[in-house]
Amino acid sequence: MRKFFTIFGLVFFAISLSIAPTALLAQENITEQYQQEDSSYKENESAVSQRTGEKVLYLSYETIPSSVLTGEIFRVTLKVLSTVKNFKDIKYTLSNAQGIKSLYPSPLRAKDAQYYYETFFFIATSQNIKLPNFEASLITEDEEEYQDTTLEGSSIEVLPLNPKKDFSNIVADSFELIEYKTTSFDDTHNIVVFVATANNCDISSLKLQNTHKQGIESISASHLDSKITYYAVIDKKIENLSFSYFNLKKNRFVSINIPIVLNDDSVTTQSDLKPIDQSHQKLKIVIAIVLASLIIALTLWKKNYKHLLWLILPIGYIVLVESPSKEVCIKADTNIYLLPVHNGTVFEKTNNSFTLQKEGQRDGWTKIQLENKKIGWVKNEDLCSN
Repeated sequence: MRKFFTIFGLVFFAISLSIAPTALLAQENITEQYQQEDSSYKENESAVSQRTGEKVLYLSYETIPSSVLTGEIFRVTLKVLSTVKNFKDIKYTLSNAQGIKSLYPSPLRAKDAQYYYETFFFIATSQNIKLPNFEASLITEDEEEYQDTTLEGSSIEVLPLNPKKDFSNIVADSFELIEYKTTSFDDTHNIVVFVATANNCDISSLKLQNTHKQGIESISASHLDSKITYYAVIDKKIENLSFSYFNLKKNRFVSINIPIVLNDDSVTTQSDLKPIDQSHQKLKIVIAIVLASLIIALTLWKKNYKHLLWLILPIGYIVLVESPSKEVCIKADTNIYLLPVHNGTVFEKTNNSFTLQKEGQRDGWTKIQLENKKIGWVKNEDLCSN
């Protein structure tokens, strides 16, 4: 019996040795087949990648400043070459910038026979700045994809400004005062409103010193040629509102001075802020009184009392100008504005309806005096009579 099992084991071992090489060979053939298929797939994938990932844009710096001032607006122009002639646009992604703020979402573009010149605008916001990395992508009509091209951002030297104490945060090629006006705000403060224009300037950064309150009433957003309407509530003791800005063309600080001449005439709109000489109004009253006196003298001399009818004009004018202010009713939840400007600054809001002193009226606005003696403006639509 033992001899039988021994013979069976030898036979089984011999059969296993004869089958093993064949199985291993089959396994090797299967593995080689998968490897060939995988290699073929990778080759095809690489071919597709080369076909859709071709580099067609080449970027370089055309103009870049060697140094800038904090708060200065500066330009960076890229020189771009595209090997694809027909395309829709070049899309830019800016990243990893330091100490600067981009002023426009897309660049200004110019073109010659071969190159595109893309100009970006930035403002320096700190003492250490680095331009962003400019990543350019080509957009075609058939939506074919190409490899993105990146131009690494460069560092730019920032020069110290050493501003004066009355510096207004304005750095510009020019800053000009166009119009201004001062009116009483309350018992201890006046409000100064002025309009100014500037070139190559972030005019929204304007900030004055020694003010009780200040702010922007309207602004033109173009940094190349900007305009602002600004207000400042100042102490009545101040006789001259002065501030300085840095002029890039002159390379020095320039002072701006606004003489405080109190004017009780109502502020009108952003384009009508020039001070009005009150002596003109007084002169008209004097003329009206003289005219009324002449009419009375003429009536007594001619003894023709019909001439007295002409007194209606001068006397009516005098009564209209010199008549005391009327009271107006203001609705509840009414916004009271510093200036008669839509979307202007609201400094108070009524909880209930109030009857207040009317100081004037102009173009859909009513000037009122609050119980705390402050002067404000309300829209006519917020009066109880409307």
